[in-house]
Amino acid sequence: MARVLVARLDSAGDVLLAGPAVRAVANGRRPDAGPPNDVVMLCGRQGEAAAALLPGVTEAYTWDSPWIMNPAPAMTGPHADRLIDYVRDSRITQAVILTSFHQSPLPLALLLRLGGVEHITGASTDYAGSLLDVRLRPGEDFPEEQPEAERALGIARAAGYRLPPGDDGKLKVKTVPEVKDLVGAGPYVVVHPGAAVPARAWPPLHHAAAVELLEGAGHRVVVTGGPSETSLTATVAGPSALDLGGRTDLSTLSGVLAGADAVVTGNTGPAHLAAAVGTPVACLFAPVVPAVQWAPYGVPLELLGDQHAPCRLTRARVCPVPGHPCLSSVSPEDVVQAVERLIGGVSSFSTHLSTRRKDRS
Repeated sequence: MARVLVARLDSAGDVLLAGPAVRAVANGRRPDAGPPNDVVMLCGRQGEAAAALLPGVTEAYTWDSPWIMNPAPAMTGPHADRLIDYVRDSRITQAVILTSFHQSPLPLALLLRLGGVEHITGASTDYAGSLLDVRLRPGEDFPEEQPEAERALGIARAAGYRLPPGDDGKLKVKTVPEVKDLVGAGPYVVVHPGAAVPARAWPPLHHAAAVELLEGAGHRVVVTGGPSETSLTATVAGPSALDLGGRTDLSTLSGVLAGADAVVTGNTGPAHLAAAVGTPVACLFAPVVPAVQWAPYGVPLELLGDQHAPCRLTRARVCPVPGHPCLSSVSPEDVVQAVERLIGGVSSFSTHLSTRRKDRS
C-alpha cells in the first residue's frame, strides 16, 4: 500500500471537482498494485471541509498556498518548512498535483521534492526539469476545453491510476446526512444566493423575487448560506421561505441539497456540492470563466446568464462591465422557468450549446 499525496490547493468547489481523480488514485495502479492506496489530500483552508467529504481520502492536510490563495499568505521559510516536514514525516513517496489551466504545479513540486517525494505528476506549460516525473503539456497532451473533473482525472490517469470498475466518474461524497428535522416534510427547491466573489453574484432582490415566484408556482423554498450571509439569506427568504442561513456546515448542506428537487445558485461551491449529491442545478453562471470547464458536472443543468457578455473569460473577481449585464439580464421569471424545466426533465438547448466541447478535429 502506497501513501500518495493528491494536491488541490483551491476552494471547496475545486476540491469537490477533484473527487473522481482522488478515487482513481485510491484505487491504485491496477492490475499490478495490491491493496488500495492511502490518499493524503493536500488543500488550502477553503477546501478543507470539502476534502473531508471525498470518498477515497484517508487523511487531509491543510496548507495555505502563497501562489493560489487570495489574499495570499507570506511565503516564508517556516511556512514552507511546515509543509516539507509534514510530507517527509508522513512517508509520502508519490504525488499527483491537480491544477487549473492558469496554475503551475512547479512551486508545489519543488517543495514536495524537498520533502522527499520520489514520483510527481502534474500538468505544466513551462519546462519542469527534474521537478516532475510525468509532465502533461496542456493543449498538446490533453485539451483545455473540457470539464475540470475530467482534466483532473486525466492527470491521475497519466500517473497510472484508473477508476475502479463500475465507477461512473461523477462527483460523489462519502455520506449524505439526514436533515428532515432541519428542512421539514415535503418537496422543496433550494436557493443559494451567496457567491465567493462579486462578479459571480446575481442581485439579492432578483433572488428574492425568484423565491416569491417559485412559491407562487407551488414550490416550497429553502434558502441556504454561510454564517456571514445571514442578512442576505433573510432578505432572499422573505416572510415565507425557510431561511437556513448560517445553520449548515458543508456536510449538512450536502444533505439539504440532496433532498431538493432542484438548486438555484451561482458558480459556487454549493453548485458542485449539488452535483456531488445528484441534484439538478439552475446555475446563474457569469462567463468570467468558461462554462465548459466549470459548470456543475454530471447532473441535469440549466445554465443562466449571457455567456457571450463582454466580461467573458476575464477571470474577473469584480465585474468589469457597468451594470453586470451577464447576470442582471437574467430575470426571476427565467429562473422559475429553468427550475420547471429541470423538475420536468427537459433542459434547454442553450445550456447544451454553452457546455459542450468545441470540435477539435
